[in-house]
Amino acid sequence: PSLLLMAGIALSVGLCRSFARRRLRSQRRLCTFLLEMLSTFQICACTNELCLLGNLEPKPHTALTLTYGFTVLHGLTLTGSTCNPCGTLQPMWAGGISLKMGGLKIGAQFVAAVLARVFMHFIWSLEMAEPHFGAFSQGCGNPMQTTEMQAFCIEMLFSVVFQLTILRVESVNPKYKVHLIALLITMLVYAGGNLTGAIFNPALAFSLHANCFYEKFLSYSLVYWVAPSLGKFLMLLCI
Repeated sequence: PSLLLMAGIALSVGLCRSFARRRLRSQRRLCTFLLEMLSTFQICACTNELCLLGNLEPKPHTALTLTYGFTVLHGLTLTGSTCNPCGTLQPMWAGGISLKMGGLKIGAQFVAAVLARVFMHFIWSLEMAEPHFGAFSQGCGNPMQTTEMQAFCIEMLFSVVFQLTILRVESVNPKYKVHLIALLITMLVYAGGNLTGAIFNPALAFSLHANCFYEKFLSYSLVYWVAPSLGKFLMLLCI
């Protein structure tokens, strides 16, 4: 049921994105907002569900395989969207998009993060699958299993590695690029998933761990918002 749910989300988002591109072509800002929101919603909703499947046996092979598979799916179906506030900073820094358009995209990403969280809470409350039992009542799952300083450095480093790889593979054939990016994300999740969750995406982090931001806002905002953003700026200054 969980896999069917995620496949259904991807299909629904694909249909909505296609409709938005056809019907809102003349309304550039609204179209941009909706496309970015829908794409980020897909990633956040599916990742919320994947987190529930992380404890399935055999561990960690099942979780890593699903991470790789759905990252490839996102890469193939969400072309043209960044779905990551850190990724949006790159064209803003380079002057590729205006500050207003960049702010619009980042706003769409965080709106999608909240909507995905609300939607998945509703789905979990229906308890359609075994992993959903009790998931609705979960508080802060405390993804930080190390010190705040180490977690900060891990998320910053992973953001640098990820964003630098995105730049380096721009010229690679798209059908190979999605697999390279998926492999990298899977490796990062394997390396740091047990320490910080290896998220390196501020919007996704907020969607996954909204309760943690509510309970420990300062530490979680530093690790999951400031660290990846700082990593992005350090990378931009070095290239």
